[in-house]
Amino acid sequence: MRAGTRKVAVVGVALSDCGRVDDTTPYTLHAQAARRALADSGLERSVVDGFASAGTGVLAPVEVAEYLGLRPTWVDSTSVGGSTWEVMAAHAADAIAAGHANAVLLVYGSTARADIRAGRRTGNLSYGARGPLQFEVPYGHTLIAKYAMAARRHMIEHGTTVEQLAEVAVQARESAARNPEAMFRDPITVDDVLSGPMIADPFTKLHCCLRSDGGAAVLLAAEEYVPDSRAAPVWILGTGEHVSHATMSEWPDFTVSPAAVSGRLAFERAGVRPGEIELAEIYDAFTYMTLVTLEDLGFCKKGEGGAYVQARELPVNTDGGGLSAQHPGMRGLFLLVEAVRQLRGEAGERQVLRRNGDVPQLAVASGTGGWFCSSGTVVLGRG
Repeated sequence: MRAGTRKVAVVGVALSDCGRVDDTTPYTLHAQAARRALADSGLERSVVDGFASAGTGVLAPVEVAEYLGLRPTWVDSTSVGGSTWEVMAAHAADAIAAGHANAVLLVYGSTARADIRAGRRTGNLSYGARGPLQFEVPYGHTLIAKYAMAARRHMIEHGTTVEQLAEVAVQARESAARNPEAMFRDPITVDDVLSGPMIADPFTKLHCCLRSDGGAAVLLAAEEYVPDSRAAPVWILGTGEHVSHATMSEWPDFTVSPAAVSGRLAFERAGVRPGEIELAEIYDAFTYMTLVTLEDLGFCKKGEGGAYVQARELPVNTDGGGLSAQHPGMRGLFLLVEAVRQLRGEAGERQVLRRNGDVPQLAVASGTGGWFCSSGTVVLGRG
């Protein structure tokens, strides 16, 4: 088989313990997720010759690979925020297709919540004050404020309402109610969202993601390993990545996210249209992220995201997302896990089904990093 011609499938996915996980370490969560993903795949650890991780240790992912007992010959430590894992999946798929690796394990683990609870760290309001960020941080422009400013711009230009943004949180909680692994499952209403404490106008508390502990792992492998895998494969059909800006002053349009580019590339390379997608897993640190990403991926026209969300035309963030299920930091890997589970028909009570009762065939996972600084989009298909 010539290098570059191999198809690539997701053959294993898993989460570590998630939610409130005290008295453990990020390394433990990495190991839990990795072991479970390998068990899910049915493959032996010896087939793993590629490894990708970010966010832990001084020499990530070297330290994590050592902890897991892996000695990979292909490695990736790309770190572009929440979209890291979609970008890493793209890199891993390219490496496998080119013959540079056979099976690549992507793994993440974080004790973000437990660390704050134990006083090992504080809640970060910004990402530092060096380099380009030095021109914004002195004015109190926090991470949340950046997203809030972008949301307000969309509201001004397109008439998007705070009620439409709140609907994103309501729908996420409805999905979480059907997910036994979700951290918050009690129902909420639009009024509940609007009446909460203000965090950064227009965001009240429930417009913002939760903070949890947790980890996830995804195993990608070349097509020749699929017959030995436990479950039906979910194929990587197309990927796209894009970086936009680091400072808000260099962002040309607050109403357009980098998913407008990564999504277009992923769909073109997959040879499918947004209208063919049956479910979407979208990074949702804040409600506005879901709404604007749906627009930029092409599910509706620019400015129509609010109405599109209210119409509930597409299953989105079927596990409850970062708003209700879990958000231990860079959550992009969780999007891939949920998309694969849905395409396999393994999502339990929250399973999306076609009208004829069949499981969906096409899904998209799109991660966002920083404050709309980066985006990675992956189109996944079954069969």
